[in-house]
Amino acid sequence: MQFDLVGQDPQSSARAGQLHTAHGVIETPIFMPVGTAGAVKGVHARELVEQVEAQIILGNTYHLYLRPGLEVLYKAGGLHRFNGWQGPILTDSGGYQVYSLAANRKIKEEGVTFTSHIDGSKHVFTPERVMDIQRIIGADIVMAFDECPPYPCEYSYAQKSWELTWRWLNRCCERFDSTEPHYGYAQYLFPIVQGGCFKDLRRQSAEQIVSLDRAGNAIGGLSVGEPAELMYEMTALTCEILPAHKPRYLMGVGTPENILESIALGVDMFDCVMPTRNGRNGMLFTTQGIINIKNKKWEEDFSPLDETLGGYVSTHYNKAYLRHLIISKEILGAQIASIHNLRFYLWLVRQARQHILAGTFSTWKPQAVRQLMQRL
Repeated sequence: MQFDLVGQDPQSSARAGQLHTAHGVIETPIFMPVGTAGAVKGVHARELVEQVEAQIILGNTYHLYLRPGLEVLYKAGGLHRFNGWQGPILTDSGGYQVYSLAANRKIKEEGVTFTSHIDGSKHVFTPERVMDIQRIIGADIVMAFDECPPYPCEYSYAQKSWELTWRWLNRCCERFDSTEPHYGYAQYLFPIVQGGCFKDLRRQSAEQIVSLDRAGNAIGGLSVGEPAELMYEMTALTCEILPAHKPRYLMGVGTPENILESIALGVDMFDCVMPTRNGRNGMLFTTQGIINIKNKKWEEDFSPLDETLGGYVSTHYNKAYLRHLIISKEILGAQIASIHNLRFYLWLVRQARQHILAGTFSTWKPQAVRQLMQRL
């Protein structure tokens, strides 16, 4: 995978880059809309391009494996042809679902036995099986199979969890390297740094992963309930070890503030369900701050959602109308809010990139955080 660094902030570790894939070039730092089951909820592929200006989206191995299933995806020619998204795709390996479905799974050396949340059927994910599934899905970037320890957890648990993840990672690499893509374009495997919130385990995990020399690297096991400052501490420690000439992906993060602070630490790639999930519940992210559109103060506010963002959705619809839709539980309200919030998140990382290239990121970031995180 070709990753070109094109800019570096002089006062922090923030950097701008270009990540080349078979389905297009990704300008970093980048935010990836989450399309868990092959769809970003309520958002057409055309809207992802024209309104959101997304460059890459995320899918999930666990959910796609269960539904629509591998046979359908293979016959379709992979997820790109199945869902009509022509840009790059990254797939999460299902490790986080293993974490979140704790009551319905058993973890062993061989892999994970879990019960489907759809119909109660039993399934087994091994590192080898997860690589095979992601080959069939056809994502440009595939993630290694890992175990995500909870927060808080005992040191001994985090250590055993990372050791298991390391053994699984080696099996992932062996299977991935011994197989070929199904659809005629290159795929790339990213390992995931784990180790809980223990510095020595994080350091050991990152150093071992660096030794594998894969195309890029991910930081997992954060944003699972730990304080933000602890998340930043673990991220900073990890970024100092991961090679600068390869992309760094912080999984499942987060708020606008989380993203800007993590960019300053050297992270290039982000994903989170927050813009769509919170949007469906009436929270709007804007260039002036955060809005709870359900509040009565917006009942007669006929101003656009956010003229600064541009785009049809954010400039065409007004706050009073969106409030009406959300309160009435109209599907259109969820769609408008989701598209608007995703456009904001992509605007945010573009702004960060521009300031990195201009050498002004470190002076711009504190002001941006204060403004963007205030409640209106």
